[in-house]
Amino acid sequence: MLRKVIDSSVAVKWVSADGELHLQQADVLLNEVQEAKTELYCPELSKYEIGNALWKKSLKAPEAAGSLATYYSLPITFVPETRERAERTLALSNQLKMTYYDASFISLAEELDKILITDNAKHQGRAKTIKVIPLEKYK
Repeated sequence: MLRKVIDSSVAVKWVSADGELHLQQADVLLNEVQEAKTELYCPELSKYEIGNALWKKSLKAPEAAGSLATYYSLPITFVPETRERAERTLALSNQLKMTYYDASFISLAEELDKILITDNAKHQGRAKTIKVIPLEKYK
């Protein structure tokens, strides 16, 4: 079974499709998970990012709560932060000139020696220590 790290730019497509691109590719990935061909990993931080994305979309409270519940029910392994990963994330953030949030997904992919799938390839693609696959090219 393949193991992959996804970032919030991918996961948000499964909980609120409004205004999102590359939905078909995101669904292909989710189908792989449901067919037990792939396991997905995210840092715990992604829960906060999804909550923030739902807030930015100005969803009504019941819809946002349902979307958040959907996210928590997805077959994703949420990895808690450690001090060591936090230090590596901070170093990556400085080195790659990106937010700590974006660097946290790269740091996790490095640690797990996994591919990172993102719809934010402009930023995540700066990482040279891992393989990054833009969601738009996912098949």
